[in-house]
Amino acid sequence: MKKQQGFTLIELMIVIAILGILVAIALPAYQDYTVRAKVSEAIAQAAPAKLALAESSAALGKKASELTQEETGFSFTKNATKYVESIEIKEGKIIITPNQTATGASTNPVITWTANQSNATDPITWSCTTGDSKAYKFVPAECRKAVSTK
Repeated sequence: MKKQQGFTLIELMIVIAILGILVAIALPAYQDYTVRAKVSEAIAQAAPAKLALAESSAALGKKASELTQEETGFSFTKNATKYVESIEIKEGKIIITPNQTATGASTNPVITWTANQSNATDPITWSCTTGDSKAYKFVPAECRKAVSTK
């Protein structure tokens, strides 16, 4: 009986083929994950705007949808963060535009937080949406529920 001293060429080719298939599957998923992580910074950067809108609503006795950005006193400094281009407040909505170049997203996922409030004395509940179904895979999970993927 002969002792085997190594792998045959066919065994090595099979291993390389399996690794190639795994890389072909994993690489696109990893790339989407890294873009989503960068876009997720927009969620964190929206916290001061949400706070400004809620405090101004309570202090001025107006519904959040009636407030302007000037009334809230919120301003976003351009280039304050690498991954967020702008944050605006319009009619109770906080519109966050990520920096598409820095995030690497193929479609820029503009995220909108909407303040839901029946009257000025009610607490504000927030809902998150993105308008573009092509950007669906780049937004955080809490913003994906309102987008149709069809």
